[in-house]
Amino acid sequence: MGSCGISFNTIDSIRWVIVDRPAKMNSLDREILLALKEVFEGLRDDPSIRVVVLTGAGDKAFIAGADIAELEGLEPSSGELYALAGQELTKIIENLGKPIIAAINGYALGGGMELALACHIRLASENAKMGLPEVKLGLIPGFGGTQRLARLIGKGKALELILTGQIVDAAEALKIGLINGIFPSRELHSATERLAYEIISNGRLALEHSLKAVNWGLDLTLDEGLKLEASLFGTICGTKDAKEGTRAFLEKRKPQFHQA
Repeated sequence: MGSCGISFNTIDSIRWVIVDRPAKMNSLDREILLALKEVFEGLRDDPSIRVVVLTGAGDKAFIAGADIAELEGLEPSSGELYALAGQELTKIIENLGKPIIAAINGYALGGGMELALACHIRLASENAKMGLPEVKLGLIPGFGGTQRLARLIGKGKALELILTGQIVDAAEALKIGLINGIFPSRELHSATERLAYEIISNGRLALEHSLKAVNWGLDLTLDEGLKLEASLFGTICGTKDAKEGTRAFLEKRKPQFHQA
């Protein structure tokens, strides 16, 4: 199933969202951006989906970046609107309330890397190449790359990558904390699936509240973040899942969490 260059695959409660333009290296154009926004907004309200995986069709590219022909025609006002549209998509991804894994199967450049940065966990194939090469086009990252990359790997290393437009391989990406793991191309799908199943074996509300604590806390001082964590911890203590999880541990059995 799919449209507008996007296809889907659902396994149990795991939804694979696949940018499906292999002839264009799965590059982003306005139509793809709008379609992805609609897809993720739908997933946010779909209780049957517990984990989302974002990837690209084929084994050459995750998402190779934006459509350069569209970028060439941008003026100040249209450029700002274009960036805001991309940022809106990354914020939807980041704050979906469900874990999202980026399965980076090849090139993740520019806007493609920025979408990966908005995902909660990033796994990569051995042939993955990642970078924000916008400066080589006389541009800057516009879909959140200047903000999320620095928060993820630190200001100094982020500036090095952004100011040089350097593209790093999977080994370097793992070394600097850009990705969580590397796998042979033929094993990336199964490794991603294993991680997704490990995540969904846990309480749905616990996952949701953990995402809130980390995402929201990054914008707060440590003291404010700790207060947020305590508040969310208190909220989760009143749920059936928390009662079931602690009781199951004491009874030495597997918990049966509420999945709806």
